[in-house]
Amino acid sequence: MFCGSCLHDNALAKELISLGHDCLLIPVYTPIRTDDSDVSIDRVFMGGVNVYLQQKFPWLAYTPKWLDSFLNQPWIIRALTKNAGKTSPKLLGPLTLSMLRGTQGRQRKEFLRMLEWLEADVRPDVVILTNLLIGGGIPDLRRRLDASIWVTLQGDDIFIDSLLPRHREGVVEAMRKLVPLVDGFIVHSRSYGTKMEQLLGIPAEKVHVIPLGIPTRDFLTPPLPEHDSNPKEPKRDEDAPFTIGYFARMATEKGLHRLVDAFVEIAKKPQYSHVRLKMAGWMGPQHEAYWNEQLAKLRIPELEGRWEYVGAIDRKEKTAFLQSIDLFCVPTVYEEPKALFLLEAIASGVPYVQPAHGAFPEIHARVHSTEGAPVLGRLFQPDAPDHLRMELIRMIEERTTRIAPTASLLEEIGIQKHAERVASLVTAKR
Repeated sequence: MFCGSCLHDNALAKELISLGHDCLLIPVYTPIRTDDSDVSIDRVFMGGVNVYLQQKFPWLAYTPKWLDSFLNQPWIIRALTKNAGKTSPKLLGPLTLSMLRGTQGRQRKEFLRMLEWLEADVRPDVVILTNLLIGGGIPDLRRRLDASIWVTLQGDDIFIDSLLPRHREGVVEAMRKLVPLVDGFIVHSRSYGTKMEQLLGIPAEKVHVIPLGIPTRDFLTPPLPEHDSNPKEPKRDEDAPFTIGYFARMATEKGLHRLVDAFVEIAKKPQYSHVRLKMAGWMGPQHEAYWNEQLAKLRIPELEGRWEYVGAIDRKEKTAFLQSIDLFCVPTVYEEPKALFLLEAIASGVPYVQPAHGAFPEIHARVHSTEGAPVLGRLFQPDAPDHLRMELIRMIEERTTRIAPTASLLEEIGIQKHAERVASLVTAKR
């Protein structure tokens, strides 16, 4: 499985380096999982194996350094976490609280090892944490380093909401105590910034919205037709297959069931016999029962040969997947804070139908406010199956097709502009 946050963080670090900044991407818990060239250092701090064991068995805080170093090796962590499913919320709560205590928690020596390395070998001017849940070391960073401290918020609330209520309250309180020690918070949408301001008590002036960007190369092969604001001929053969694509985890929160339900209802109608469904994305062992429920809906005679699941895909396979579909839809149940997958579809020129919540409305407005950009997508009312189905049918009947995004749109959603905005923000505050 590739991690969405890892994809973003790796792409950002890579672009900051190309812009001339001295940037280190430091893995925490696990090695970076990306579908592009990995620019992170070949070292993991607060390795997930050690962190977990020290929480379960506090006496492991006294194990020798050589054993800790061995368990923190990237290949060991990869091997032990390769097939890991969802960790029990009963363990996640106490572990998260301990990590938020930093050097006062059970993972004290893991924090000290990282702090000593940063102080002696790196001496950074700016530290950007990719979430506040790993912020237990912020008080010590503030004392030991002459650096500004920033935190990117990109899904902390989703993790917090997975905790048991008795743990959630303590975690939120611990995170709130760290807020005054942070110079600023970066979010990718105004709606998410407002949500996190309320949850964590962050002053509005500390929250900075920097729209997400992605590496757009690879996504436009082969070349697509240019946007025509006044086409004179139908764009598609009416008898040609029309493929709706889904690319995300096979999970409830991503809304696969919503798309499957809509597809089944649409595809059973004779006039939509040309409609297909193509799915890609990681399916963990914890999602197997959910996936089987979706299969039961799809495995009916009327839909035989009209849907497929291609599994987890790498970057090359992802570009091919996006080139093979006519419409993109990931109808998330939760309010998606990043929507990286939607930007990839847009960079590929694929029209979309997405729920009007989370980051989607702002991306939709951003795309359609860019000079010369084609009208690529539609939004539907969240939690309204009929409206989702209606918008899908509208796109099907309009025979929408992939259209090359304009140069100005690719620049707006590109990683270079995103990195320039991040660098401008964090260096201006020094």
